[in-house]
Amino acid sequence: MQISITFKNIDSSDALKSHIHEKFDRLDKMLDSPADARIVLSVEKIRNIIDINLNCDKIKIHANEEAETNMYSAIDALSDNVKLQIRKYKDKQRRHLSGDKQTIKTNGMDIEFSEDVDG
Repeated sequence: MQISITFKNIDSSDALKSHIHEKFDRLDKMLDSPADARIVLSVEKIRNIIDINLNCDKIKIHANEEAETNMYSAIDALSDNVKLQIRKYKDKQRRHLSGDKQTIKTNGMDIEFSEDVDG
C-alpha cells in the first residue's frame, strides 16, 4: 500500500508515521490489488482529526475520525472503520457473485396453484 501522510497544524512525527504504517499495512492484506492511501492529520483546538482517501482497483473509501484525547486513538478508530468498510464491500461482492441459488429455488417452489373444479 502506498501511503502519503499530510500534517496540518501539527508537527510531523516519526512515531505517528510508524503507527499509521503499522495499522494500515495490516489492511493492505485484505485488499486484492495495490492501494493508494492519502491520509491527512490535523488539529483544530482540542480535536485531533484524521481523514483518509483510499483507492484500490474497484473500491474507493473515504473516512474520517475525531478524537479529543490523542491522535493515536483517532488512528486506531479510523483503521477499524476502514477495515469494516473493506469487509462490507468484500461481503457484498461475495454474495453478488455466489448468486445464492438455494434461496431462488425455494422461493420458486413456494408458489401453489389452486383450481376450482366443479364437477
